[in-house]
Amino acid sequence: MQTRILVDLLGFTGRRGGTETYARELLQRLPRLMPEATFAAVVGREGADRVRAFFPGRVRVLRGVGGDPASWAIGAVCATNAIARNSGADLIWAPANFGPIRRGVPRIVTVHDAIYDEVPGGLVDRELRRGTSFLMRRSAQTADRVLTVSHSAAESIRRHLGVASDRIEVIPNGSADPRPVSDPWEAVSSLGVTTGRPIVLSIGNRMPHKNFEGLLAAVATIDPARRPLTIIAGSRFPDPLAATVEQHGLHADVLLPGWVSGDQLEALYQVSDLYVCPSLAEGFGLPIADALRRGLRVLAHDIPVLREVGGTVARYGDATSPHRFGEAIVAALSDSSDDIARTGPAWADRFSWDASARATATALRAVARSGTNQEDAA
Repeated sequence: MQTRILVDLLGFTGRRGGTETYARELLQRLPRLMPEATFAAVVGREGADRVRAFFPGRVRVLRGVGGDPASWAIGAVCATNAIARNSGADLIWAPANFGPIRRGVPRIVTVHDAIYDEVPGGLVDRELRRGTSFLMRRSAQTADRVLTVSHSAAESIRRHLGVASDRIEVIPNGSADPRPVSDPWEAVSSLGVTTGRPIVLSIGNRMPHKNFEGLLAAVATIDPARRPLTIIAGSRFPDPLAATVEQHGLHADVLLPGWVSGDQLEALYQVSDLYVCPSLAEGFGLPIADALRRGLRVLAHDIPVLREVGGTVARYGDATSPHRFGEAIVAALSDSSDDIARTGPAWADRFSWDASARATATALRAVARSGTNQEDAA
């Protein structure tokens, strides 16, 4: 019997990092694992071409949904259930934190984290996040099953979103296979990367929980004679971190290259000496797994989820203390006693997109067959 799955990709823009990597990696694998299923997607206008490039089925574009979270949310709340019903879908899968907030067509939502509640930020930031936090909570509470990517995230979802543990399933992310660039230095030369000093790499959007300001404060405490070149990729221009670089006088020590290509990212992993993750909260921490798979030494802020991903192979420090984290960076760059080229890939092998896709296929199949979600008046 054919199973029809509608995938809510309204928030896909090509600029949302890990959640988009998750959807792309799994959707490239699921059709092979679910030959009985057909997939259709509902997308906004900004993400349509990017989704068509990888999606294994029909793509329906809602022109009224742009790249901003507000229009994405309106589309998910107002349109997704109706489209699923009208198209005869057996299941909705919302892989990027929230989807419909009322019961209807059976639904799985992947909630990657509850960071809006874990790291609320200042007063203005809390007000801006309030709506998103409400939508995530309602979407998770009315879904048939919630998938998440780490045990730490599962506990956060239980505690902050009010979802019972027996409705949450942990399926870890995978990590990307290395695709070495033949001449990595040439690939990154246009970014301003030069040889002759240690290189620290960090990647991510500029949301407050990423704590890149804390990383820059730590770099500023390092003696200029020992200071590494720090590269923080992953932002549109103008980069909001530029003011922090100016504040600490780090013009000669920090590069903010914005979004980089796939080859440039691979090359950055190849030429770097240390990957640093200063995040105060994460759902998983994909770049840590990717860096370890490439045999790159990792230093992470010492929180449970990053220990879950980095295990005993990564190093940990207190990214809330600039001096202590600066010392940890110097120590990690100076100590080559570990066999990271062997232990890093061996540890990262436990995070496989193929394994993640298999477990996700099982979950999608089970909920589609149960057909438990029904309309309510909530």
